[in-house]
Amino acid sequence: MASTEQTAGEGEAHAGTEALGGAASDVFPPFDATTFPSQLLWLAITFVALYYLMARVALPRIAGILESRRDRIASDLDTAQRLKTDSDEAIKAYEQALNDARGKASTIGESARQEARQVADEKRAAIEEELAVKLTAAEQRIADIKSQAQREVGAIATEAAGLIVGKLTSLDVSAEEAGAAVEAALRENEHAV
Repeated sequence: MASTEQTAGEGEAHAGTEALGGAASDVFPPFDATTFPSQLLWLAITFVALYYLMARVALPRIAGILESRRDRIASDLDTAQRLKTDSDEAIKAYEQALNDARGKASTIGESARQEARQVADEKRAAIEEELAVKLTAAEQRIADIKSQAQREVGAIATEAAGLIVGKLTSLDVSAEEAGAAVEAALRENEHAV
């Protein structure tokens, strides 16, 4: 039954092509030479319509987009150049301020060193003066102690000389005689030194 339906379908397709006034052909319709003139006409109409659309609608829009991008890029480049110039000026100002600050810091440091040196010199002078006063007082005390020691040594020497002479010679020596002998010996010793 399928074969009878298939033959009936082929008969109808064949009858349709004959009704159009042509014989049935096995050529793909766009490659059929009999339809070339109508295909060329429609190709020309379509080309002109697309060309008109491109020329009047799409290309002006694309040109506008390109122009706005070109303007935006130029504006961005100008802004970038301006910002670069501003940043270069800011860097120069920063470096100048930094150099000024270093100079001021150096000046402040030097003045602080000088002030500290002056304060230290004043303190040292005061301490040296105080030490000189203390040294003078100490020398005076030493001299007093030395003279007192010499007086005591003289008394001790006089007493010791009297005892030694008394023990060695069995003579009785008075304190005045022993004192005179000690003083004479001390004077000889001072002249010898």
